[in-house]
Amino acid sequence: MATREDQRDVDPSLREQSTGDLVKQLSQQVTTLVRQEVDLAKAEMGEKGKKAGVGVGMFGGGAVAGLLALGTLTAFLILVLDLAMPAWAAALIVTAIWGVVAGVLALQGREKVREVGKPVPEKTAESVKEDVEWLKGQRR
Repeated sequence: MATREDQRDVDPSLREQSTGDLVKQLSQQVTTLVRQEVDLAKAEMGEKGKKAGVGVGMFGGGAVAGLLALGTLTAFLILVLDLAMPAWAAALIVTAIWGVVAGVLALQGREKVREVGKPVPEKTAESVKEDVEWLKGQRR
């Protein structure tokens, strides 16, 4: 229940407005608030997307570099190892080496993507919680 002190803090112009006008005003303000929260979420997700893009780019760059070098270096290594062992054994050894290299690059790329964190607009979620708490406080 509102006290006399609470009633003095209320804007006098609000007392003169009809309930319908006040509800309309509240509806417009809530709509504006929701739009602003959505805009904040978009901005925050854009930032996270850019950071994730760096990790994904490094992961992709590692894969491309591996493929480019794989053809020529593989042939070279097989030919060198073929001097000391059968060609099939040389090819098997070179394949194992490239498997290790690919694994290391994949792990580094995954770490960069993980550094970004969850794809959740954390600032927006916190802001919405604050808005809900504020609205709860206004109801009392």
